[in-house]
Amino acid sequence: MINFKNIALRRGARLLFAGASLTIHKGQKVGVTGANGTGKSSLFALLLGNLQPDQGEFSLPPDLVMAHVSQETEASGISAIDFVLDGDRELRELQSKLASAEQSNDGLLLAELHGRLEDIGGYSAVSRASRLMNGLGFQTGQENIPVREFSGGWRMRLNLAQALMCRSDVLLLDEPTNHLDLDAVIWLQDWLEKYPGTLLLISHDRDFLDSITDHIIHIEQQRADYYTGNYSAFEVLRAEKLAQQQAAYAKQQREIAHIQSFIDRFRAKATKARQAQSRIKSLQKMALIAQAHVDSPFHFQFSRTEKLPSPLLRLEAVSVGYGDSDLFSAVDLSIEPGDRIGLLGANGAGKSTLIKLLAGELVPGTGLREAAETLQIGYFAQHQLEQLQATESPLWHLQKIATDATEKELRNFLGGFDFHGDKVLEPVVNFSGGEKARLVLALLVHRNPNLLLLDEPTNHLDLEMRHALSMALQDYQGALVVVSHDRHFLRSVTDQLLLVSDGQVTAFAGDLDDYRKWLVEKGKQVPAPDLQGSAARTSRKEVRQRQAERRQQLRPLQQALDQAERMVEKLHADQQHLQDQLADPEIYTEQGKERLKKLLLKKAELDKTLAEAESDWLQASEKLEQQQ
Repeated sequence: MINFKNIALRRGARLLFAGASLTIHKGQKVGVTGANGTGKSSLFALLLGNLQPDQGEFSLPPDLVMAHVSQETEASGISAIDFVLDGDRELRELQSKLASAEQSNDGLLLAELHGRLEDIGGYSAVSRASRLMNGLGFQTGQENIPVREFSGGWRMRLNLAQALMCRSDVLLLDEPTNHLDLDAVIWLQDWLEKYPGTLLLISHDRDFLDSITDHIIHIEQQRADYYTGNYSAFEVLRAEKLAQQQAAYAKQQREIAHIQSFIDRFRAKATKARQAQSRIKSLQKMALIAQAHVDSPFHFQFSRTEKLPSPLLRLEAVSVGYGDSDLFSAVDLSIEPGDRIGLLGANGAGKSTLIKLLAGELVPGTGLREAAETLQIGYFAQHQLEQLQATESPLWHLQKIATDATEKELRNFLGGFDFHGDKVLEPVVNFSGGEKARLVLALLVHRNPNLLLLDEPTNHLDLEMRHALSMALQDYQGALVVVSHDRHFLRSVTDQLLLVSDGQVTAFAGDLDDYRKWLVEKGKQVPAPDLQGSAARTSRKEVRQRQAERRQQLRPLQQALDQAERMVEKLHADQQHLQDQLADPEIYTEQGKERLKKLLLKKAELDKTLAEAESDWLQASEKLEQQQ
């Protein structure tokens, strides 16, 4: 168990949260949520021993194996696969001891070490590391490339693979999906669902949290509250809690107003002075209830777009590639006003390349790119965050594109993106990734384009900003093409999916759940987390117990499904028997008229009963599938 008792944490002079008391039990999967800067990462620093609580008591079980993702990667010359293998610290220790034992020719020690290596699955470690890398998007052959040759985003994937390689009791993941594409996010979700240890996960991806977590720690207004259930359940509980708090606040305010009214009227009257003083003391002793706060700091929308030509942009028989090979070819695409297009496909398939082609940053190798005369493109990509002028302010950036607007108007506009007061004058160099992303989006929204091209726009954005952006896009009149690993965001803003795969861009006939099935069919299998080794061996009995409990929980659902199947089979047999009787020619004679009437009535009843039974079977099947 991980215990927090009346914990308070500060960053410098600023209080992050106080009075946090909660217990995280073994095997729980806990989502840590809250706006950027509220203290989520500081909570992780406390768990890792990098911070001490400013108040309260914090305890961890002894000999706990804890894994986390390093935020920095040294540009070393070791291979990617060796870097990932370094995550299994006991494996590396055993390998080092084996090398020493071989040099000293200690046969007894060698036998003992080889036995221990087999116990922890050391002989399959390279295979396990390769599967992790493949699931996170690395291609075959990249295992032996030196770490220093990978870009920053791919090094973060290596850090994540290294953390997953550790046979840990507790796994800490801070925004693990930020550098992943949708395929890798789905793979990681499946892996974490099977992880047997305790998980603490910071994420702003609603679908990701919903699928994995069974508890939520939510940090806001200098409090850290613990909720049972996934993120959707937390939202319902939080809404109820806020409603109760607001009702209690309103009731107390009425009471305060009543007491204050008495004080104001009778304080100066000698006959009532003592009663007035008594009420003053009662006000001073009253523990004030804070007003419930649910307002988002983000308020913005796209202006009405006057020029919406049809089509806005057209591709005809387009091919694009690098060097002598085409990334995709023979692409035909027409983008009309109101289109809401989401791009799917594996990393490297060409989604970002297609966005660049639409934006005009790439020239087609062959074919035609035809834009409307009044086309105005708003293009968001991660590299644009680095193109901001580091020494300049948000106000300066906005003034460059809005030369006719007053400073007050621009300040009001930036306030909708939570840039207030002196923040609008601060240099961008000190901004976080989330603040830079919000500024780039603010500049894009102010330009009011009629075609939006968004390549992973939700990276670094917290849940409130993601929600505000999706709401603004739902009212947007122009066309939208988006690449995102946030499935909730994709569902909210798109109604058409295109698949970029095998050198083609084709309509995807299905939804995001169908895309997940398509990935499975393509062979993106998810390996179960390794259960061997010191950290996991102690929990094998518990794992078997949980599996037995799981089977026991599923048994009623399986029984209901079996019963529904038997009923459907019986009714089908009855229906076939009835159809055989109706096939008898004699039944349609004058003598068989009464019998025909009875059989038709029976058939109508049987058809209705069969339809209900098939519905029961379908519901039972879906319930079992969801629980599995």
